[in-house]
Order: sequence, then structure tokens, then C-alpha cells
Amino acid sequence: MAMEAHQIEALIRAAFPDARIEITDLAGDGNHYSAEVIDESFRGLNRVQQQRAVYAALQGKMDGPAGELHALALTTKAPD
Repeated sequence: MAMEAHQIEALIRAAFPDARIEITDLAGDGNHYSAEVIDESFRGLNRVQQQRAVYAALQGKMDGPAGELHALALTTKAPD
């Protein structure tokens, strides 16, 4: 089952309410997205820590072959 961009954004927004979030459907199939998440809580964290936090916010939607979301290319950073 595919996910819609607004569903991905809602999951991320629940964990990062003040973040700037941009979701892009890369293939038009509801399975391949990119997300840019900019949030102050990322300050002082390395890229792996930032991305783990975002993946955790997805609440298992990417887990295993039956996951609702197949691919998510992440860009994360603290605001400039």
C-alpha cells in the first residue's frame, strides 16, 4: 500500500512540530519520496543521528518488504 506525501509529512510533523518539511514524490508512484527536514533539534547532531530521528518518526512505515513506504531520500539539517 502506497503512502501520500501529506501522510509522511504528518508523521514527521508530529515528532518535529516546528520543522520546515518538504516532501517530493520522486516517481509519481506513492512509494519513492524525498524529504527535506530542517529543525532546530538537529543542531549538534550528526547526519546519521538526524536521519535516525526522522526514520523513528515514521513509526515503522518503512519496515520490511510489507512497509507502506518503499524509499525515502532524506536531507536533514539545523536552520542556518
